[in-house]
Amino acid sequence: MRRYFDWLIPLLILMAALAWRLEDGPLVTELRNKVFDVYQRILPRSYDPKTPVRILAIDEDSLARIGQWPWSRETLARIIDRLTGAGAAVALDILLSEPDRMSPESLAQQWKDRPEAQPLLAALAKLPSPDEILAKSLGRGPVVVAFSLNDEGNGRVPLAKAGFATAGDSPLPFLLSAPEATPSLKLFEKAAAGNGAVTVPADTDGIIRRLPLMLYFRGQIEPSLVAEMLRVAQGASSYVIKASNANRESRYGQQTGLNNIKIGQLIVPVDANGNVNLYDTGSRPERFVPAWKLLDPGFDAAQLAGNLVLIGGTAEGLKDFKPTPLDGAMAGIEIQAQILEQIINGQYLLRPDWINWFEIGNVALLGLVMIVLTRRVGALWTAVVGGLTVAAAIGSSWFAFIHYSMLINPVYTAATALVIYLTCSLLGYLRTEGERRHVRRAFSQYLAPAIVEQLSRNPKLLKLGGELRELTVMFSDIRDFTKISEKLDPQALTHLINSILTPLTDAIYRRKGTVDKYIGDCIMAFWNAPLSDAQHGRNALLAALGMREALAEANRRLAEEAAKAGRPFSPVGVGIGINSGPCSVGNMGSEQRFAYSALGDTVNLASRLESLTRAYGVEIIVGQDAAAGIEDMALLEIDRVRVKGRSEPLTIYTLLGAAKDAAFEQLAETQASFLAAYRRQEWSAAKTLLADCVMAAPALGALAALFAARIAQYETQPADPDWDGVYTATSKTG
Repeated sequence: MRRYFDWLIPLLILMAALAWRLEDGPLVTELRNKVFDVYQRILPRSYDPKTPVRILAIDEDSLARIGQWPWSRETLARIIDRLTGAGAAVALDILLSEPDRMSPESLAQQWKDRPEAQPLLAALAKLPSPDEILAKSLGRGPVVVAFSLNDEGNGRVPLAKAGFATAGDSPLPFLLSAPEATPSLKLFEKAAAGNGAVTVPADTDGIIRRLPLMLYFRGQIEPSLVAEMLRVAQGASSYVIKASNANRESRYGQQTGLNNIKIGQLIVPVDANGNVNLYDTGSRPERFVPAWKLLDPGFDAAQLAGNLVLIGGTAEGLKDFKPTPLDGAMAGIEIQAQILEQIINGQYLLRPDWINWFEIGNVALLGLVMIVLTRRVGALWTAVVGGLTVAAAIGSSWFAFIHYSMLINPVYTAATALVIYLTCSLLGYLRTEGERRHVRRAFSQYLAPAIVEQLSRNPKLLKLGGELRELTVMFSDIRDFTKISEKLDPQALTHLINSILTPLTDAIYRRKGTVDKYIGDCIMAFWNAPLSDAQHGRNALLAALGMREALAEANRRLAEEAAKAGRPFSPVGVGIGINSGPCSVGNMGSEQRFAYSALGDTVNLASRLESLTRAYGVEIIVGQDAAAGIEDMALLEIDRVRVKGRSEPLTIYTLLGAAKDAAFEQLAETQASFLAAYRRQEWSAAKTLLADCVMAAPALGALAALFAARIAQYETQPADPDWDGVYTATSKTG
């Protein structure tokens, strides 16, 4: 069995590693991202200043020369006219979602109630609207305005400026989406040639590594600002999105997402979610042209002819800082400029969907090699072969990056191989060097020296296992043990525990019970194992009555000892829970240590019943299965409850004696009438019957107080109409 175990553990580790890799969860993704970040830091993308992409920066100098932000719409119109007049395509990384606050209309609205301003208002009415001036500028050239997909927009759907064609599976389930949008004013959307999203999501660690070309909002595809700028610059009217199972992109029926997007004459490879991976150069000052320079009459705007110009903020108060693999705080507009450069120059970091399966295959192959070699040639040669294989995996990954711009992650494969190698080596050591010590340590945990001797002669007997058997299970716990222990020193506490648990255990043994374990001040015992007992339920109840008598005698002796020592003594009480049902009983635990024990829902319920004794103010609570078939003992029904962790209600009883008498019969009849009235919500009758129960059995005063409190609550806060009379215990203790 151990031989198969040595194979099974590494195989399970390999299967877990494969499952984790298939899930491609956050930890796997983050590890992969960190590897590719290192690659880019070692060999970043080279910047070509001849690439026709520039950023018109609203920087600190421009704010100082032109004025604080926001600038008037007339100023923006002058900037756009200068750029489009020079032959540049323009995209505004600025949300124009509100009217100009300095427009004549806005000023007139502010001063309309001031008589002295009436001549001024008449003059303002003759002035042109700055928003209309800007709209005319937007309409005179290839200009793209922006909108944002977010969590708190104004609810309006951005105006579509292009058409979409798809090939293969629907791309919608794979695209980044958001519940709301903040578009530019309709005036600007209608005038501009394009309308694109400036949403740039970060990874879980806050780093920007990719930019979506297409997004999804309220049933329609939305292009990014980058995609719209490329489309408008080429004069194209639509996009073609190619997804899995399109022509020449078959994935054998599996929907794996997007493959590429055609924008005019450009075919852009994207990942499954429509993203382009950022191939970072870091921040480059050559990309930027300050806005103030463009407005300077001496600036030659012709140098921007044929360029794609992004307009956005880079001043400290306006800059949208975003960390990238090479820069801890890069302006968001520069990330978009980099993606434009990559697409124009055809420089991509590629990770086709087949790479996932390639990496998974590598994990499976190398893991199996490690498992087989460790068993066949030993740990040393396995380490040599594994080290060479891992080195080859890392080397081939780097080769694919520098020559083909392809992202293949070797680290997960190497880490899995290392874990499997260490596991196999450890198991081999335990098998060859530690087997005898392991067995001896396990032998020492068994019940008797004779059994230990028998197992030492036949180690095959030392194994885990169990059988399903009907048991009666008991839990007994000392009441208020924490308070008691706080008042005693360790020696006195030990004496108290021994003085209580010893007679209680004797009472269990006298009724054929098996003590499973002591859990602090608690005893767990069961009947009908290991020896069969046809009367296990009855014997458990008789043991509980015997424990009650033994506890009274123990309290008497402890009181005498306290009196002789001149110290106070408070009698010790216990709560006992009893339940019957199927359990798994046998050798439970681990290979290092196990014991004869019982497990199952029956055990859990017995523990819950013991906990309920505190709430109901009785010493013994018996579950309905343990009470079933026992007609001659004084079992009194006290309630129907749903205990924590179970949905089905059960009837619970308290045990008052070993036999019924006339007084008990009368009490049981009154109690049954009370419970019937209580469950019918006849509170007046229930209170009368409850008082009769207390008169018949004063020992049930705490139980009566519990029901009286419930009734008082229901009288002020009526129960639900569908209340079934079952009490739901909201905690383990009721």
